[in-house]
Amino acid sequence: MLTIDFLDDENYSSDLEKEDIESLLNYSYEFLKQSEDAEVSISFVSEDEIKEINRDYRNKDEVTDVISFAFLDDENDDIEIPGMPVTLGDIIINTNRAKEQAEEYGHSYKRELMFLSLHGFLHLLGYDHMTKADEKEMFGLQKEILNAFGITRD
Repeated sequence: MLTIDFLDDENYSSDLEKEDIESLLNYSYEFLKQSEDAEVSISFVSEDEIKEINRDYRNKDEVTDVISFAFLDDENDDIEIPGMPVTLGDIIINTNRAKEQAEEYGHSYKRELMFLSLHGFLHLLGYDHMTKADEKEMFGLQKEILNAFGITRD
C-alpha cells in the first residue's frame, strides 16, 4: 500500500485533485508490481517557492514544473524499519506552471497535474531520463500508465 501525505498550506490544489493523484499513484505502484508499504509526500508550491528550491538544491535558478527528492539511493536503499513503510521521498509541484503547460499543450489541467505527479513518482522509484534510452523507457512507461488509468491527452 502507498500512503501519500499532501502539503498544501496555500490551497494550490483541491481535495478532488489530491484524491485523483492518490488514486493514480496507488494504481501506478500496483502496476509496477511494488508490494512493500511505502509513503510519499507531495507539496504544491508557487513559482517563487519552486524556483528557490531549484536554485538551492539543483543549482538551477529558474522556475520548473516538478522536482523530486528520492530518499532511497545507492547509499541508503537498504534502510528499513520493521513494520514501518518505506519512505520513497518528496514530490514538489508548481501548480501555476502546470496550468500554463496544460494550456500550452492543449490538454486539461487535470491531465497535466496527473502527468507531473506520475513523472515525479517515477523518479522516486529510480526512473530517469538522463540518456536517450532511459528517457524512452521512462516516458513510455508514463504514457502506458496514464493510458491504462484512463488519463489521455484530452
